[in-house]
Amino acid sequence: MKTESAAWDALRFRCIGPPRGGRVVAAAGHPTDKNVFYFGAVAGGVWKTVDGGHYWENITDGQFDVSSVGAIAVSEADPNVIYAGTGESTIRLDVSWGDGVYKSTDGGETWKNVGLRDSHHIGEIRIHPQDPDTVYAAALGHAFGPNNERGVYRSTDGGETWERVLYVSDGAGAVDLTLDVTNPRIIYASIWQVHRHFWELVSGGPDSGLWKSTDGGDSWTDISRNPGLPQEGILGKTGISVSPAQPSRVWAIVEAEGEKSGVYRSDDRGATWEHLTNNQDLLNRPWYYLHIFADPQDPDTVYVNNLKMWKSIDGGTNWSEITTPHGDNHDLWIDPADPDRMINGNDGGACVSFNGGETWSTIYNQLTGQYYHLDADNQQPYHVYGTQQDNSSIAVPSATEKGAIPWGDCYPAGTGESGYIAVKPDDSDIVYVGAVGSSPGGGGALQRYDHRTKQIRLVTVWPEPFSGFGPKEMKYRFPWTFPILFSPHDTNVLYTCGNHVFRTTDEGSSWEILSPDLTRNDESKLEASGGPLTLDTSGAEHYCTISTFIESAHQKGLFWAGSDDGLIHISEDGGDSWRNVTPPDLPEWSFVTVIEPSAHDPSTVYVAATRYKLDDYSPYLFKTTDLGQSWQRLDAGFPQNEITRMLRADPEREGLLYVGTESGIFVSFDDGGSWQRMPGNLPVAPVYDMIVKEGDLVVATHGRSFWVLDDLTPLRQVSSLKESDEGEARLFPPRETLRRWLPWTVSGARGDARNYALAFGQLITFRDEEDDTGGSTRRVLDGGENPPHGAIVYYTLPDDTEEVSLAFLDAAGNEIRSYGPKPAKEEMEKEKEEVPSIQYIPTNAGLNRFVWNMRYADAEQLPGDPFTEKSVTGAMAPPGTYQVRLTVDGESQTEQFELYIDPKLDRSQASMQTQFDLWQEVNAKLSETHQAVKRLRRTRERVTAMAEMVAESEADGQAKSAVKERADQIGEQLGEVEAQLVQPEAKVAFDRLRLQTMLNAKLHNLISVISAADDAPTKQTYDVFGALCTQVDAQLDILESILGESVADFNAAVQAADVPPVVV
Repeated sequence: MKTESAAWDALRFRCIGPPRGGRVVAAAGHPTDKNVFYFGAVAGGVWKTVDGGHYWENITDGQFDVSSVGAIAVSEADPNVIYAGTGESTIRLDVSWGDGVYKSTDGGETWKNVGLRDSHHIGEIRIHPQDPDTVYAAALGHAFGPNNERGVYRSTDGGETWERVLYVSDGAGAVDLTLDVTNPRIIYASIWQVHRHFWELVSGGPDSGLWKSTDGGDSWTDISRNPGLPQEGILGKTGISVSPAQPSRVWAIVEAEGEKSGVYRSDDRGATWEHLTNNQDLLNRPWYYLHIFADPQDPDTVYVNNLKMWKSIDGGTNWSEITTPHGDNHDLWIDPADPDRMINGNDGGACVSFNGGETWSTIYNQLTGQYYHLDADNQQPYHVYGTQQDNSSIAVPSATEKGAIPWGDCYPAGTGESGYIAVKPDDSDIVYVGAVGSSPGGGGALQRYDHRTKQIRLVTVWPEPFSGFGPKEMKYRFPWTFPILFSPHDTNVLYTCGNHVFRTTDEGSSWEILSPDLTRNDESKLEASGGPLTLDTSGAEHYCTISTFIESAHQKGLFWAGSDDGLIHISEDGGDSWRNVTPPDLPEWSFVTVIEPSAHDPSTVYVAATRYKLDDYSPYLFKTTDLGQSWQRLDAGFPQNEITRMLRADPEREGLLYVGTESGIFVSFDDGGSWQRMPGNLPVAPVYDMIVKEGDLVVATHGRSFWVLDDLTPLRQVSSLKESDEGEARLFPPRETLRRWLPWTVSGARGDARNYALAFGQLITFRDEEDDTGGSTRRVLDGGENPPHGAIVYYTLPDDTEEVSLAFLDAAGNEIRSYGPKPAKEEMEKEKEEVPSIQYIPTNAGLNRFVWNMRYADAEQLPGDPFTEKSVTGAMAPPGTYQVRLTVDGESQTEQFELYIDPKLDRSQASMQTQFDLWQEVNAKLSETHQAVKRLRRTRERVTAMAEMVAESEADGQAKSAVKERADQIGEQLGEVEAQLVQPEAKVAFDRLRLQTMLNAKLHNLISVISAADDAPTKQTYDVFGALCTQVDAQLDILESILGESVADFNAAVQAADVPPVVV
């Protein structure tokens, strides 16, 4: 998705993980390449594996305008053709919608939207088995209101045009499709009447049913009441599947009234049916599951996905469980040619099996987690905490000392999947988590997790179970996601909210009520959800509750509360009294998603709200500067088709606002007067929460895990993203940077190759890819990305820039290193041959980003030496003050910044300085050694060439003999010195195990001793360095003698042969 100002796309978000998958309801496999599979994440795009599920990579970023995928199909006739239907039909409370069908004709490399943009939710796509251009889509339509674009659609031209071939009503859409692969003119379709609002899900109605076509969709027959199917009452959701092994056999799983629900089978193409079972294990939450899958080769084998995965091998009479890596199973693709090969989509991700479900690939390699809310602690580095849909709450470090963030460095922080999460500011081991849906102990589950003991204590305000009841029958109403926060004035005070505000001062052992019911308390919206056929009282639809709450950091006891039914209240006396300050322009029944205080003015707050579950996708943004007495709309300049899920105000730069939407983040530099899409590489995904932490923007996506934008400095110092288009070069001050030392790592490969370890014992898979600076960008496949290892420097350039350089200096102004633009390819290859670690600065018009690796100049390279080649990097700068200088067309700007030592380390500045000093000395001696070897080799080449010239000249035999003798002598003498300084027989790095380590390699190895940790070198390190210097100097003295005396003798002999002498 394009930003308004691509000139700012140098801003770079990084995904910190965790690699724990989110919900998948769409999965498919390649028909002939056994290792290739695809899945569609419900809020994370399409992913592909080429190795049977070991690793997955997103293949739709930058090409899809939406994140939710509800269906995916690969053509059997041409596997390069793939169709993806967007918007899942599993319409739980966090459902995201789509914008139609996308198509790829090159195996997922590129994609094009081919229509049905207003269908919003597509339940299934089926492709004609012999014709990739003939495709059918089951369009459910809008989940939150009536619309016209729903039903079964057919395209016969590869999606260029679509024809609606089955339509029932504007409140019912198609949810499932199945084709007879032996006669694709026979099609069965399931129509589902369903809708969802904030307060209810209603599954079933007179328009639900089962339909059949025998002419490729030209005409349809309603077979919902055929003999054997329920003859009375309404129907809900139905799943349908034709057996490829016996096409007359059709399977259906039906939501109906009472005992009529269950698995049905027809052996005459749907003319008559037999009710096989109403086993409730197959029928849990029918609106959420209810899909059935026929085995492609055995007519008696059939699968049903539900909370668990079930299989029958006797025609549907008896059922056994197939265990999967995660519960809540949705889609299943089975290879028509090999039924043991399959892919399952569930609430934890996608998993592949090659043995019929006996074992599955992992789901801990998918960066598709769906997070509701986040918090961050005050550790160094800070950890990010969040609640993941259908999983546990989790803690993820924002950085590690390992170069990436492995799964093993993350840990569960309670079992909360649904709610807010709050870390105690002065004790990061204590975490409070909302855990409705994922915790024992009754309604409104609130957990206190202690990381020291790993125990969870339930401190729920009113721990009475609510299952089977509507909210109106409860003492207190707590929603799926309810506020939890510490007082900014006292970390021993914790607040939470249901329909009242509650406070505890004893860690949840008791609670006091601070408010009356602050909602509309409309009983018509407090009924049990799920009906009219199947109740579903998980708590997800609890309504008339407080959805957002804050206490002002400026004034103790100044409270704000917003409700999910559209009210805002304020108390200025600690909850003794409240007044309704709802903006007049906020429509009734709006969901107030956030009230955000200004860090600059105690009377100012911002409000974001949404009405998307009322089929209203408009933004709602407000601001008050007088404690709610008056309100200003901030959404006039906001895209009118983007819902407003979250708003954060920058704590440092007044007027800088960030808004999370269904597709990403928008930013305002003028306090909401105008808005622009946040530039950078954040993928299209719902943004449910954000916080500003230590100058970073930390983002909880609901489908692509956690992301961090390191260093907000450039955004804080401009008034518009278009500012860089105005022709001024500008250097932004780098922020204080942690001098993080990374341990010695395993050598890695670049390009398409995967690397499987960061260091010995630190397993994580990544690709190292060259970036536009000549450096390396690490793309982690099964973990999180670390912050850049170095000082981030941002600068803008006009589009007519001719000469640019970036230099780093010490506090006294002495230049450390200087960098210029990338040269032509041939010159760059030559430069990298001499200095493999060389980097170049980007020089794009607009914003540029360069990361200084905090190193001084490298030691001199010795090309071809496998023991030191490409690894003679410069010393790391010690903590202290540094400068960066940007020079553009002769004009310079300079900014100052600090490198600081990790506060966890007990190290003095003096110890770090002594480490640096010795490191520099060793590099200097290594450079001197390599320079001597280069000089030695040049001399030998010239002597040899001159001797050959003399041999071929007209000189007399005695002269030739004298030259050859002296040339051989020099060659022998130089060889002896070279063999002491380097190992001339080494061809590869591992030759160190079979050949002697010589002086340059010993010096090089000493650097790893010095730099192994942030500390002063040991005495023995100095002693070894001294001994090595003595040995090197001795050889250099010998070399000087050779270059002086022996070469002089050689030159004399050459001159006697009347040939020009050698110059050394």
